[in-house]
Amino acid sequence: MRYAKVFRTGLWLIVVSLIVIGCATVPITGRKQFNLISDKQADALGVEAYQKVESESRLITSGPDYDRVLRVGKRIATAANESAFKWEFCLIDDPKMVNAFCLPGGKVAVYSGILPITKDDTGLAVVLAHETAHAVARHGAERMTDQLALQLGGAGLQQLLQQKSPATQQVVMAAFGVGTTVGVMLPFSRSLESEADHIGLVFMAKAGYDPRQAPEFWRRMIAASSGASPPAFLSDHPSDESRIQDLEEWMPEALKYYH
Repeated sequence: MRYAKVFRTGLWLIVVSLIVIGCATVPITGRKQFNLISDKQADALGVEAYQKVESESRLITSGPDYDRVLRVGKRIATAANESAFKWEFCLIDDPKMVNAFCLPGGKVAVYSGILPITKDDTGLAVVLAHETAHAVARHGAERMTDQLALQLGGAGLQQLLQQKSPATQQVVMAAFGVGTTVGVMLPFSRSLESEADHIGLVFMAKAGYDPRQAPEFWRRMIAASSGASPPAFLSDHPSDESRIQDLEEWMPEALKYYH
């Protein structure tokens, strides 16, 4: 009986420790999140995933589109104010892929298929600010914690992260929102997408891009998907009406940073 009591006490202390260690506050929104994956682990996984994408993709390394990705990306990165991130940007030559992503640690990829919809620097800023918000808010690591920790337990999750098997890589890719040729895309939840919209709106305003153009970009994105399957960038995102409405509600906050 005494040993059972000690075991229960020890187990309870482990659970409490995990909760304390895993609790964090998301910038801008102030939401409390639970995350068992450290920034160091997430950044390392982000580097691996980014390198895999680069090695399996046809990259555009010069020209006006590439220059735009670098120009806008660096301004958004400055606004995000994540000094620990080692920012990298790439433009992937895939006209049929309407998507972009930002991995932990600041590894950013843009698919050329989204550029006709972004149109200009401000439109691209909407996209990059939204994707950067996912990374800054640690959404990928949070999702891995939510989906795997309860199934595997803390020790099992750590063991999985140390593996280099294709199955493990696919889990990591999916959790970070990387799809196309490297795995099966697992969209962020609507709540996390909405939070990225909110944070991204502030980031683009801080970077000097007019946040009032964000709803216009999303209207163009919605129009582009009319009558066809939604682009990957719209997968499981908030509904059209609620997204525009939410952006308008957050606009006064964002405009304070823009002005």
